[in-house]
Amino acid sequence: MKDKRIGDFRKLLNSLMESLVATARISRWEGPETVPTPLRESASKLLYHLDSAKRLAGGIHAGSQPAVGPLTAMSGAVGRLDAAHLEYRRRLDEAPAQQREAAMDLDYEIDAVKGEAHRWS
Repeated sequence: MKDKRIGDFRKLLNSLMESLVATARISRWEGPETVPTPLRESASKLLYHLDSAKRLAGGIHAGSQPAVGPLTAMSGAVGRLDAAHLEYRRRLDEAPAQQREAAMDLDYEIDAVKGEAHRWS
């Protein structure tokens, strides 16, 4: 029987990455058009998704042995995304002129985590 936590965690991790991507896109937004509502809504859920993912990652150490590998990999991904988000925020606070570069670095880390998604199943 498959551990339900794997699917739940994967879904939450994907939502977290979607919110991070939206946050980075908004910080690079230029032009006269307003930011689309779906993008704003996704970015607004970032802290909720991040807190939920961190809580879930903190409680994965019990359960069936086959689920430990994927859950541990997803927990590591949450840690990397959290660290990348913290670095992004730090850079925005210290050097607002580097907003585009900070967003690009955040995107890079998100893409790196997505590249390891095969470890989540």
